[in-house]
Amino acid sequence: MFDVTLFGSVFVTLFVIMDPPGITPIFLALTSGRATKVQRRMAWQAALVALGVITVFGICGQQILDYLHVSVPALRVAGGLLLLLIALDLLTGKADEPTQTKDVNVALVPLGMPLLAGPGAIVTVILAVQHADGFGSQVSVWAAIIAMHAVLWLTMRYSLAIIRLIKEGGVVLVTRLSGMLLSAIAVQQIANGIFGFIHGEGA
Repeated sequence: MFDVTLFGSVFVTLFVIMDPPGITPIFLALTSGRATKVQRRMAWQAALVALGVITVFGICGQQILDYLHVSVPALRVAGGLLLLLIALDLLTGKADEPTQTKDVNVALVPLGMPLLAGPGAIVTVILAVQHADGFGSQVSVWAAIIAMHAVLWLTMRYSLAIIRLIKEGGVVLVTRLSGMLLSAIAVQQIANGIFGFIHGEGA
């Protein structure tokens, strides 16, 4: 039987972690200056990449981490450092330069991973799949995961209308604000990883 409660629990947890409203300004900042068709393609590519990463870790994530001897705190610190590098580019304006981003598919990195499919989402999915007993529970978990990525795609897809409203000056402002928000997210991820090491999660 389809478990509506489990579906809702996993969906809400992923919504809070992946934060579709919060990803909107970052998506706009990273894709500004590109043709609308390219931006739309990047919206579904980012959601698809995130879904692919989440699916792989959902199916065999714990085995991958164990095989590589990588702990969850290490994953959090690595993701945080990568996000911090992107945030610094946004804050300093380097991401505005054509040579920096126009030929790079940001839908893969950092949007698909580690922004959307970050350590928090990966760990949540690994635990949800492990604790789902029975076919109905598994279907509920995976339905929640797919629904969440559909919401992410819709959010990014229709956020493009904002660019047409705020014009070039607004995009620059959004880029700087996004850099600040992203740096805070990165520092929090790094801090969570360090606290994980301190409390023995990496053992």
